[in-house]
Amino acid sequence: MRDMCHLRKTALAAAACVLSLAWTQSARSSDITFAVIGPHEYDLPVNFDPFNVLVQYGDGNAAGNAYDGSGNRVPKDGSHTWTGLTKYVHFRSFDAIPNVGFAFELIQASSYVLANGQSYGGLGTTIPGFAAWFKPNAHSTFGFQTFMESPSGTRDALASHEWTNITSFLFDYEWKHFSFDGDLGATVTATSQHLRLQHSYTPGRSFFSNLRFGWKASPLMEPFFAFDWQNTGGIYDNTLSRYVADSNAREVALGTGIMFNLSKKSSLTLRYAHSVEGRNVPETNAYYVKFVYLW
Repeated sequence: MRDMCHLRKTALAAAACVLSLAWTQSARSSDITFAVIGPHEYDLPVNFDPFNVLVQYGDGNAAGNAYDGSGNRVPKDGSHTWTGLTKYVHFRSFDAIPNVGFAFELIQASSYVLANGQSYGGLGTTIPGFAAWFKPNAHSTFGFQTFMESPSGTRDALASHEWTNITSFLFDYEWKHFSFDGDLGATVTATSQHLRLQHSYTPGRSFFSNLRFGWKASPLMEPFFAFDWQNTGGIYDNTLSRYVADSNAREVALGTGIMFNLSKKSSLTLRYAHSVEGRNVPETNAYYVKFVYLW
């Protein structure tokens, strides 16, 4: 078993992924799924005593422009969104399953939106999740995670109104002075409920990837580079038996940030990201904050 100091350090940055703000038929979020993760997100231990982690994620996006169906950046569909994700995670391993770690998670989303002359905020979806991983060697981690996004919300505009499963593979590799984390996953959303006098829709599947390359500049400070990608299929109108025009989307965003290891039990991560390519989606022009506390 690793010593407790190392366990705490890896656990602070870990806590398996979280979700970005969900999109509705009226407006899409400009945030890429799991874009909130930081460096060492998947630097996870095995064969450890149970412990708990509380994570507070926050991001703000000032999308003054959008990408049209041809990939051109145009000054329209501007919006400002602020999103918070509060996550509790219970980590544990089992003697009967050695060299494998598990995490059980519960996430509550909250958000505030300013767009099209309207502003509103409140609690969004509730997201339970599960992750499992193993270590092929002392320096690497490989596993998977799955989440179920509920259709609920305190306001109709903040609720997704659909059940969505988000599943991804995760990996981490640690060098002496560098780290490399990432995931590759997909989202599958249930067909919208059939409501009287309304069309029924099947949302397109999304595929996404998030990569983080960090430099261990000192025990207290770690700058890093971020790459985020997402591609979403078009929305299918079951009533009319055809796809909704310009409902498919794609985005690539790059960013830089820094992680501060405040203590053995807490860390703070800051990052800025911006779109470099997109289609049928508001641009990403966002800042991210992540605070972790372990006990």
